[in-house]
Amino acid sequence: SSDTNVPCSPVCSGCNPLALTGRSKLQNERASLNQQIIRQMRMRAGAENLLRATSNNKVCDMVVLELSYINSNLQLLMEQLEGLNINGVSLKRRLFKTDFILEHYSEDGSSFEEEIADLMDLRQACRTPSRNDAGIETLAKYFSHIPLLESRFFSATRQMGIFFTWYDSFTGVPVCQQNVSLEKASILFNIGALYTQIGTRCNRQTGSGLQDAITAFQKAAGVLHHLKETFTHTPSFDMSPSMLSMLIKMMLAQAQECLFEKIALSGIRNEFFSLLKMAHEAAKVGDTYDQVHQSMSQTPIKDNVPFFWSTVAQVKTHHYRSLAHYFLATALLDHQLRPSDDEDQQEKALSQAYDAMPDGRSPLDILRKREERRRIGKAHLRRAVIGHEEGLRIHSLCRHLRKLDVLQAILQASHNRSLAKFNDNDREDEFTDYMEAPDIVSKTEHKAEMETPMATKVKVTDFFRRLGPLSVFSAKQRWTAPRTVRLRLEDRDLGFTLRGDPAPVQVTSLDPLCPAAVDGLKEGDYIVAVGDADCKWMVVSEVMRLLKDVDEDGIDIRVVSLMDSGLPMPTKSATYCGGISKTYSMICLAFDDDKSPKGRKVTKKGSFLSWGVKNHLKSSSTLSLPTADYSGTLPWNKPCPTFPSSSSYNDSALY
Repeated sequence: SSDTNVPCSPVCSGCNPLALTGRSKLQNERASLNQQIIRQMRMRAGAENLLRATSNNKVCDMVVLELSYINSNLQLLMEQLEGLNINGVSLKRRLFKTDFILEHYSEDGSSFEEEIADLMDLRQACRTPSRNDAGIETLAKYFSHIPLLESRFFSATRQMGIFFTWYDSFTGVPVCQQNVSLEKASILFNIGALYTQIGTRCNRQTGSGLQDAITAFQKAAGVLHHLKETFTHTPSFDMSPSMLSMLIKMMLAQAQECLFEKIALSGIRNEFFSLLKMAHEAAKVGDTYDQVHQSMSQTPIKDNVPFFWSTVAQVKTHHYRSLAHYFLATALLDHQLRPSDDEDQQEKALSQAYDAMPDGRSPLDILRKREERRRIGKAHLRRAVIGHEEGLRIHSLCRHLRKLDVLQAILQASHNRSLAKFNDNDREDEFTDYMEAPDIVSKTEHKAEMETPMATKVKVTDFFRRLGPLSVFSAKQRWTAPRTVRLRLEDRDLGFTLRGDPAPVQVTSLDPLCPAAVDGLKEGDYIVAVGDADCKWMVVSEVMRLLKDVDEDGIDIRVVSLMDSGLPMPTKSATYCGGISKTYSMICLAFDDDKSPKGRKVTKKGSFLSWGVKNHLKSSSTLSLPTADYSGTLPWNKPCPTFPSSSSYNDSALY
């Protein structure tokens, strides 16, 4: 407020601080619902075990009754969780804490308070990005900083005790790992999610708004595709290959729908070739949504995707396929072949509308005979009416869709239009016309394509640039604390030579008897300061310029030495799912040690929690969540049910 003296904290561009309260509340509700779901599923597993173990009829009746209550509660909880997820791909939360400057570089971290504050401000802004290009830029900027932070502070041979926590967008299950790749993948997922939200907020009543929506959806598909191809064996279900494939199809379907709307925005001419073109375009949109619906119907996606989503995909499939039949019927019924028309062009266009001509008729016969045109046109209108009715029926089954009055009005208006045209061309004496119109070939002149946005490759300045060139001062090495060495001239000779272009400058050819060596200078030391001048980024010529005027009293330099990293420690990844914490080594055994017979050769398997660039010579794993089944005969890499599975009642369903 302008009339108060309370100082305001700075807010990063692209950040919406007012959104924090609502989103935090939403995530708290998700966490609470998941805890209740876990409790109910444990009760269900126990009741089913008791049901299998007892032979007492009275006990069986009581258990069956209890199971019915548990299943009802589970259904209600799942509906509540679905209600929290229907507003789009939710942005994730994360918890990230770091201060390892002392650990890696033996330097006082308090001298980097300003850099750490800038990093934390950027991360805080990423929690509530605004739904526009500025929000995308904020996420992309942080995404570009993560590889720099990883190179600075995260070693491949040692775990630093930092846990990254994210929440699954669909199940709400928390996933916690020490691997920084989880942070990178989750930020990338959020960039794709933010593009989808930008696409849905565009004004689709204008050409520019439709083009913006098309671009946003295509960029969302490109980001998700990049995530799928780059990161493998993800512990989060929403980033599993199967889920990402479905999301990519959904983004491209929405982009294709916007392309159709852009073509129809200026109006559809009631002309033969124009109507056939719109029939093909509408059929294309219907087919893309049908692919989305088929993908959503596959296990395990169907158990976690909101029913609202799959219903919309199904409704749009019927709607656009019905529109295709209406356009083709209109072309046949309203436009007779005239002497001035190009007969060959119309014959070619009609033949390309079908994979097989109706009733084996030739395109030219249909065009020349008025009765054939009317008969086939009516068959297409009949399919259009039936398709619209099916779309309205499916729409009425979803309580969320029933609240969308605009969608229902569009579906009803399209149905009424097709039905009115069918009645106009119907005759009372036609009782035996049961011709089935064939499917219309789907094709488009403007196919939606994935677009990799350049926003994911933002050029940034390293927050911790003062630590020195990343090629040398990285997490791969450990350094001693800076030491002060006094340099004195002896016969105009310092007792060593320097090399370093590019920076930093390194001591070589050290005379072990020179004053500098006696004072503690070592072969291979890096010079980080000369006097009061920081020289981590200086080349040899610049450092020599500082040393050339050394007087008899000498000058102090500060140097650091590379420390022996010692034996590498085994890398571990910890995953926290469903309230139960487990730690797995990156090298997992194929069988339980206690159940393996002595002398059996144990096969080592790569952990499904590992990350890395996808090897295109190998098939990607679709396993996304760990299993809690410790059966001695079950390999660690065996696919397990995802959470929550309606067909599995063992402990593995809790994860």
